[in-house]
Amino acid sequence: MPAVRSLSLRLALQFALAGAVLTGAMGLYLYQSLARELAGRDDQALAGRVERMGALIDDSASIDALQRRPQLYGNMMGNRDSMLWIVDDQGAARISVNPAHLPVPRLPGRSDIQFGDLPGPTPARLAWRRLEHRGAGLTLVAGKLLAERDQMMASYRAKVLLALAASALLMFALGWQVSRHGLAPVRRLAARAAAIDSAHLHLRLAGPDDVSELAELSAALDTMLARLEHGFAQLSRFSEDLAHELRTPLNNLMGHTQQTLSRVRSSGEYQELLASNQEEYERLARMIDSMLFLARNEQPDALVRRSEVDLAPLVAQLCEYFEGMADERRMTFDSRVHGTVLADPALLRRALANLLANALRYGTPGSTIGIASAVVDGMLEVSVHNAGPEIGAAHLPHLFERFYRADAARSGLGDTGGLGLAIVRSIMQLHGGSARVESGADGNRFTLGFPRNFPL
Repeated sequence: MPAVRSLSLRLALQFALAGAVLTGAMGLYLYQSLARELAGRDDQALAGRVERMGALIDDSASIDALQRRPQLYGNMMGNRDSMLWIVDDQGAARISVNPAHLPVPRLPGRSDIQFGDLPGPTPARLAWRRLEHRGAGLTLVAGKLLAERDQMMASYRAKVLLALAASALLMFALGWQVSRHGLAPVRRLAARAAAIDSAHLHLRLAGPDDVSELAELSAALDTMLARLEHGFAQLSRFSEDLAHELRTPLNNLMGHTQQTLSRVRSSGEYQELLASNQEEYERLARMIDSMLFLARNEQPDALVRRSEVDLAPLVAQLCEYFEGMADERRMTFDSRVHGTVLADPALLRRALANLLANALRYGTPGSTIGIASAVVDGMLEVSVHNAGPEIGAAHLPHLFERFYRADAARSGLGDTGGLGLAIVRSIMQLHGGSARVESGADGNRFTLGFPRNFPL
């Protein structure tokens, strides 16, 4: 059986089922109550007849005298559904009113009234008792055929079933209308959601007429849409920036090559062309390597081999590595780091190297680059400070985005193509940490925050 996919239909069916169960339970209760009431009344009437027959026998001189006066007990029957027997101890019926021609029942005799059903093709209800009359034992039996009561109960049962079916249909129709009306806000929400595409990510689902049950869902979906809009905008900027970053070295390569091939050159000029092209190739290679690094690190199963890293010797090695670049700009390093951090040594080295290279590239010539560490709010923070020009507040939220430059004109050999800080943020996300930047009149400070008890 195919699944019911309409929520309105499901609700209507469940409403009809619930209504049918409730109506059926009420009908069954009323049916059984009526059956018990009718059976109780029949038993009460039969017991009354037995008592009256006993009184007649006590007032008569003999059974024979009672037989000669049938009007005394004949009017007790009143219809063809009633029976009466007075049976002696030998099983012979001394008096019999039996319009249905049923066999004389043989029943155990007791002084109190008993009740029972007479089995057979013609079911009947019996009441009887035993009494002593002038030294002879007699059993008084009063009965009533059950055909009329069974017919009435069958008619009542058919009406109950008909009412049950009708109520189920009415409940289904009512449930359909209620569910359609109740789910109207969901349909309106779906219509608003259907209007949102890549060109209309600025639209939101929350509306002034939203019911309280959908308000939380609308808010959650709007939050998701805001993230999608931001991500889509980043992706669009990334595509544009990537095309721009790749176009520059490619144009350089093609321009230099076309110019050189425009006329015959000496071998020395061709060597200069190859050397110039090599620089552009290296720039493209660094950019591609950085993009692949970011792509691998953003995978959910990116592998991070964490170990305990002593910060002081690591920073000392990096300072020694960048010493030549620092000498060119008359800059020095002031390292005040200490302690250990649980991290991937290679990734940590790359993050700090990118920050130091960034500080050397944008720092004021002749200034000092400070590297320090401290424990703040349970996080081990490593900061790199340079005395460069203040970064505008509008640029700070975007510095860790791919290909973003606060000063697009400043690039040179060894430039990461706007991916250096994006790599730093990616590495910190892999370690469950954070990366932030602060800028002021005294310079710029990039800070990496590591959880102190991050699991291995």
